[in-house]
This record gives sequence, C-alpha cells and structure tokens, in this order.
Amino acid sequence: MVEPALITESSHAFAAALPAGGPLMALDLGTKTIGTATCDAGWQFATAGKTLPRGKFGRDLQALAVLARERAIRGVVIGLPRNMDGTEGPRAQSSRAYARNLAEGLRLPVLLWDERWSTASAERDMIGQDMSRRKRAERIDSHAAAIILQGAIDALTGGAF
Repeated sequence: MVEPALITESSHAFAAALPAGGPLMALDLGTKTIGTATCDAGWQFATAGKTLPRGKFGRDLQALAVLARERAIRGVVIGLPRNMDGTEGPRAQSSRAYARNLAEGLRLPVLLWDERWSTASAERDMIGQDMSRRKRAERIDSHAAAIILQGAIDALTGGAF
C-alpha cells in the first residue's frame, strides 16, 4: 500500500517531509485561473510562473505534473483563502479539496499557506511597477502565488514554524 502524501498547515512538518530541500511550487487557485510560482532548491527566491486556465481537475493535474517534472519540484504550497477573522469559508474548503486531490495525483507533500492579503499585495506591487490593468489582470494570480511562496519559504528557512 502506498502511503498518502502529506498535507499540512505546519511549515515544520512540511520541512521535515523534505529533508533534502529541493525546488517548490506554489499555487494561487482562482475560479478561472491557477497562478503558479517556483523557488530554487535552496528556498531563497520565489519567482512568478505561468498562469494556467483552470478547468476540470484531470486537465489541471496534467498541466501541473508537467511543470513539476520540468522543475524537479519536491513540494507544493497552496494558498488557503481564509476570511479576515481567520475563519474558513467555501473557498478555503475548495482549496483543501484541491490540495487532497493534488497531493494524491502528484505524490508530493502539500503545505496549505494562509494567503490573506497576497492578491492585494501583488496588485500593489504591479501598480508600483506601472503595469497596465490588462497586464495586471493576466499576471495577478502568478504574482500572488510568488508572494504566497516567498512567505512560506521565509518561514521554512527562518525557523518560524
């Protein structure tokens, strides 16, 4: 019997599942798109990646598996959209279900990371770069994924478990 892949909200448990480190991928799950970001094997810098159209899970899994193979990804960070008071609504439950399916499909550990303010922060950064509304709309999810991933790797490397 194959042991199920780890799904956790603990950066400590996630790091323990990755004793050799390795590149990570983050996902910002939108209703229409999936923003992706990756980081280096040393968990220093998150970089925005592709924004994928979101469709049926099987197609999403296939596209994400290709990215994971190309980058030799060892773990996945998924943004968990909590309400401002910390409670969880339907979007958080949907993200948890997606994480379960993705962990099973990719056979990689998954860290659920609080994503409050990630999209607003990404929007502010892109406005600061004088990016047009059209370009911001195209890239917002991948930039939010990079912010999610940077927060996670900062916790993983800084000891804030």
